[in-house]
Amino acid sequence: MPHDEHDSMMTSPKILISLSSFGAAEVRRHGQLWFARLCHAAGADGVEVRGELLTDAAAELAALARAARELSLNMVYSSPEGIWSADGTLDLPALDRALLAVERLGARRLKMSIGAFGLRSMATLAMLKERLHACSVELVIENDQTPAAGTLAAMQDFFSAAGECGLFLGMTFDMGNWHWVGECPLQAAVALAPQVRYVHCKGVQRQPQRWIAVPLAESSAPWRAVLNALPADVPRAIEYPLAGGDLLAVTRREIIALRGVAAGDAARAGARA
Repeated sequence: MPHDEHDSMMTSPKILISLSSFGAAEVRRHGQLWFARLCHAAGADGVEVRGELLTDAAAELAALARAARELSLNMVYSSPEGIWSADGTLDLPALDRALLAVERLGARRLKMSIGAFGLRSMATLAMLKERLHACSVELVIENDQTPAAGTLAAMQDFFSAAGECGLFLGMTFDMGNWHWVGECPLQAAVALAPQVRYVHCKGVQRQPQRWIAVPLAESSAPWRAVLNALPADVPRAIEYPLAGGDLLAVTRREIIALRGVAAGDAARAGARA
């Protein structure tokens, strides 16, 4: 599988921004291309394009692909659809839509959740393996905010079953989503670190009825310990609200802060190696 974004243990990993960080309404108003250019100007190494925020997918993805080439931006495509349907069958139309989007974007990494993967899904792993073998896309599985596709047990069961089938997939580790399913992100980080190829950096705070995503510096969770438990050389994406009167300055500040943390983690990892 391609690992173009991976750096050596001695260098700081790539810093990306999930374009959902700017808010759905704003992204739909300006378009993801506008925000991708803003991220580049702010110093990001790449962006995560969000399928759920595309309004004219074919045109937008083509424009984003041109911008990626022009600006040397790393691109990740995030599909809002799960790989397995509610009845446990492989959702081939959803997978094919995602693979087509990745192709149009010129990305090499696709992020999806497992959806409703379960016992009935085991027989379809070979089909998924065949589909992925036919393309040059790296599929990374994200822990989402659902019990079926976001708990440590669900992730471990899936990776174990896939491995037995000879399908070795990496993981997008979302630091914040564990709170939505009532689990410990640090425990998950320690258990799943060998699978992690990409990290969603997200702080959290608890409100009376729900969890909300916040910048890392405002998080009530031990985010530094979680990052320390994860591979130091994989790309990290900001996925928390970015807003303010000077959006470019806000975005630049958060990139610099995360890059500093990532560089420190990489240096510690290098010293241990």
